[in-house]
Amino acid sequence: MKIAVTYDNGNVFQHFGRTENFKVYEVEDNKVISSEIIGSNGIGHGALAGLLANEEIEVLICGGIGAGAQNALEEAGITLVAGAEGNTDDVVASYLAGELISTGANCDHHDHEEGHSCGDHGCGDTCSGCGSQSTIEGKNVGKTCRVHYKGTFNDGSQFDSSYDRGEPLEFVCGAGMMIQGFDAAVADMEVGQIIDIHLMPEEAYGMPNPDAIFTVEIAQLPGSEDLTVGQQVYLSNAMGQPFPVKVTAKDDTTITLDANHEMAGKELNFKIELVEVN
Repeated sequence: MKIAVTYDNGNVFQHFGRTENFKVYEVEDNKVISSEIIGSNGIGHGALAGLLANEEIEVLICGGIGAGAQNALEEAGITLVAGAEGNTDDVVASYLAGELISTGANCDHHDHEEGHSCGDHGCGDTCSGCGSQSTIEGKNVGKTCRVHYKGTFNDGSQFDSSYDRGEPLEFVCGAGMMIQGFDAAVADMEVGQIIDIHLMPEEAYGMPNPDAIFTVEIAQLPGSEDLTVGQQVYLSNAMGQPFPVKVTAKDDTTITLDANHEMAGKELNFKIELVEVN
């Protein structure tokens, strides 16, 4: 059996219709025997469903997905498990253990009637979901790299670590799978080398864009009456593709949503160890 997971920087990518990479797991006797990262060949649920069918994928695990994409996968004979988040390896392990429950199509309920797209909200080059790629140079560009890393904020607090998970992160250097500064740092590293880097927001997730914060009438957004400040939900753009937003304010008649990446505006520090290059 083959399981595909929408993939970004080791985690489940939350926009099925915009995913640029899948991590594909080969499973036998309910155990993972191998995995690889493949690129998508087009934007849109129809193209992606076709790609997965050609790869003989039987199960797709993803985060946000719309009803149109769900139908395309169903027509391709692919089982959908939606609403997943976190590390892709952990998510697959949960699925194989029978602990992962699909939400089904999970963005139509919050479909924004004004049809904002990811670009409309200002993600542009500042969020991992928009598929931006930077041109970098180095001997590792185009090669599959495996790295261990630890990410910290300037106050020393840790926000992520592959060391804690016990599994290196795998990605294709220069393919836009990583934030710009991380990708550029790995491009010329030697296997076994360990470096420390400091990234300004422009090299990571960009600066917060005020245009990505918008207020809508609760009456125009079915289901928003039940949302609370601080909650993250998914909206659909004009093409039916989901994107995450956070509720930042709410009153009796309106709700304010922020589509900026949660890391936008933050300086990031990484310890990076290049484990393997293929």
